[in-house]
Amino acid sequence: MLIALNKPFHVLTQFTDRSEPARRTLAEFGLPAQVYPAGRLDYDSEGLLLLTDDGALAHRLTDPRHKQSKTYWVQVEGQPTQSQLAALREGVVLNDGPTRPAQARLLDAPPALWPRVPPVRYRKTVADAWLELIISEGRNRQVRRMTAAVGLPTLRLVRVAIGEVGLDDLKPGQWKQIATPI
Repeated sequence: MLIALNKPFHVLTQFTDRSEPARRTLAEFGLPAQVYPAGRLDYDSEGLLLLTDDGALAHRLTDPRHKQSKTYWVQVEGQPTQSQLAALREGVVLNDGPTRPAQARLLDAPPALWPRVPPVRYRKTVADAWLELIISEGRNRQVRRMTAAVGLPTLRLVRVAIGEVGLDDLKPGQWKQIATPI
């Protein structure tokens, strides 16, 4: 079984939380009991999360050797230059080593997304822009660290696809069972 979930902002990618006060978890979305996340999506990130009951499939989806692409729409602070986009495309050196080259492009307009709660703080004097980044690895907070490394701090991060599986029309908190893409 493979489930696509649109994980809302400020939800943990796990079913329990022992912190005080407890944070929101996947348990509140009525998912089938036997599934677990195939990979992670940060607490402060949103969008597509795949869950499965198949360990081999989870491995194929998450192991970097399979180079499964992950597509993100990233709202960044600042107006990206061609050299910043080129740096993302070539790969960025992070504290845990260089990243693989990414596909990076400036989006012409903000994508049609649901409102985030709470909203990203708007500042009249600071420009922002939206990028589409496609990476084929999944290090901890990788996209945020990549954009910061080129001088473009991330304001909002939404994963819209993993391989051939897209977020489609799922609203935050909604999920559906999908055909296995691999």
